[in-house]
Amino acid sequence: MTLPKLMRFAGWPIITGLLLGLSLSLWLNLERLQNSRRSGGTDIHLGAWTNDGADWGPASYAEAVTNAAPAVVNIYTRKKLQRAYHPLLNDPLFRHFFNNSDQPQQERMQSALGSGVIISPEGYLLTNNHVIDGADEILVLLQDGRDGQATLVGTDPESDLAVLKIDLDNLTAIRIGDPNAAHIGDVVLAIGNPFGVGQTVTQGIISATGRYGLGINTYENYLQTDAAINPGNSGGALIDVQGNLLGINTAILDKTGFSVGIGFAIPADTAVKVMQDLVSYGQVVRGWLGIEAQQLTPELAQSLQLSATNGVIVTAIYNNGPAHKAGLRPGDIIQRMNNIVVSDGRLSMQQIAQGRPGDEITIEFLRQGKLEKVQAVLGVKPSKG
Repeated sequence: MTLPKLMRFAGWPIITGLLLGLSLSLWLNLERLQNSRRSGGTDIHLGAWTNDGADWGPASYAEAVTNAAPAVVNIYTRKKLQRAYHPLLNDPLFRHFFNNSDQPQQERMQSALGSGVIISPEGYLLTNNHVIDGADEILVLLQDGRDGQATLVGTDPESDLAVLKIDLDNLTAIRIGDPNAAHIGDVVLAIGNPFGVGQTVTQGIISATGRYGLGINTYENYLQTDAAINPGNSGGALIDVQGNLLGINTAILDKTGFSVGIGFAIPADTAVKVMQDLVSYGQVVRGWLGIEAQQLTPELAQSLQLSATNGVIVTAIYNNGPAHKAGLRPGDIIQRMNNIVVSDGRLSMQQIAQGRPGDEITIEFLRQGKLEKVQAVLGVKPSKG
């Protein structure tokens, strides 16, 4: 029998056998799935991390929460408020008849709540400045049910961070992650005490990185997330799926005051640096160049007959400041700092602030159409007053 005839003779039985085998396989898998559901088993993982290394998302983030949650605390504050005198109390006749000449000014207590993150086993923890601002008493409640009075180590209103210290034994410090390695789309968890209901975990993704110019604080470089952040979450932890700290939750962007999926966290490296400075020096030590500058707009670039629009125009120089000592003048157009293109003035000033006094910075600028370069040594911004 020739090969073509053999193929025609044997083809239909082969195809029929394949179809029967496929049907049997589908039927067996369906039976297996139904049996698993009836028995409550989890041997079949749909959209889950399986043992064979499939890289779908994990079916549970319980391990990450277990790692991080003991380091996240609830913060309760109390503030004494003086009740205002009624105008009649200042009237001599009223005071005489009602014998109120020595009546003390009445006080009332105002309570507030927030969250915090234990950074070191010695009891240092980070929270937001607005959580404890003006508080007379600060109480910290741990996940394990213990509580203790906290002392205020220092605050940095320009970044909205504060450092507290609690004296309790066997504290669990959170592991610090790398927010610079976070990517848009990474899964994150927010842990805090929303509305005072107790420690709560919400889940979302990194929506954006490097957010600034929001007018929330002087120094802004936020991680944006859609993980629900509500009143009481401020000062809590934003963690990755391993339970490492990526940021300190600080604000939401919504006029109602409730989460609509746009929340912001201060990156962990920035927050830890602030904490270290407040513990070591009592203040945050930031680099300072000593200039005031204006963003180079397309209109300004055209008026100055410049083809490029990147850079900032120096509008003022502080006498004997780092820029003045380096030879910069008002009118210079700074285009690069440390070989990084200056594309946004506010962002560049934040980059300078992240440096340390004594750090050397290379500045490339245009002066009367000529490109020049100087070296400046960052200083310390003079205190006001």
